[in-house]
Amino acid sequence: MTLHPEIAKVLRSLPEPPPGPLDPAAMRAAEEAQVPPPEERLPLPAVEDVTAPTPWGDVPVRIYTPAAADSGGALVYVHGGAFFLGSLNTHDHVARSLAKETGHTVVAVGYRLAPESAYPAGLRDCYGVVRWVAENIAEPGGTLAIAGDSSGGNFAAAVAAMAHDDEFDAITHQVLFYPSLDLDFAVDRYPSLQENAEGYGLETAGLAPFNAFYLGSGADPDDPLVSPIKRADLARLPPALIITAEHDPLRDEGELYGLRLRQAGVDVTVSRYPGVNHGFVVNFPWIPDCYRAFQEAAAFVNRRSPVEAGR
Repeated sequence: MTLHPEIAKVLRSLPEPPPGPLDPAAMRAAEEAQVPPPEERLPLPAVEDVTAPTPWGDVPVRIYTPAAADSGGALVYVHGGAFFLGSLNTHDHVARSLAKETGHTVVAVGYRLAPESAYPAGLRDCYGVVRWVAENIAEPGGTLAIAGDSSGGNFAAAVAAMAHDDEFDAITHQVLFYPSLDLDFAVDRYPSLQENAEGYGLETAGLAPFNAFYLGSGADPDDPLVSPIKRADLARLPPALIITAEHDPLRDEGELYGLRLRQAGVDVTVSRYPGVNHGFVVNFPWIPDCYRAFQEAAAFVNRRSPVEAGR
């Protein structure tokens, strides 16, 4: 299927990136300048900025309480941005939509970014917040989901693995939106890296420089906590929903991860969205075909998993 016409129109309007090396500070400032004022955002009964204490330090989080927050469920949301971009503000609209659609209390994580904070600082922040949410927000035995987009999906998958290895079984669902799961960017590894190499926003040639800040901070792409698809044993991980985009260089690694989870006996749904590109949940939620991803995520986290049913 061809690219959605509204997405194609936006991509045609984007200016060429400036020459020279990437400038994290300038790119972050440009992102923040695009954030709408609070009065223009999806209204919710309560949105509160607090600090979550973790074994690795205090982490800023934003807690979203939806109108129907009577389920006792909680969802930890990890924003994307190639590990060096994104913030609680730039992805505020994603967290709001997740809260509205799921009916769960959503806790967005303001984790430390590369290159200022070396690996595994950001990952530990996310894991620490999940443990904090389990103790302070989620009801015992209830739903505790973790969700992330792009590099946030990488962190979500890694956190699920860390929790399993620590015998911390409170995570009931993981939702990965077009996740970046393999930080080895050799172009022959997945067909989608070649099929979607150019013209769809995220380009294959840009993957290495964008992720260089994270990898240069000490993250080894052969480490399964850095490239979750390289984990040898995927058995007994939480049920997963993996949403991929047809026109995304990262499409095939997300779908292969879903296949490997299924082969390991994990309850997994892989859902490819036609006509869309990487980042569509964040960049194009105003298109109904894109917003549907929030509704699919809500349906997934609101069904009882086999793990929950056995409790």
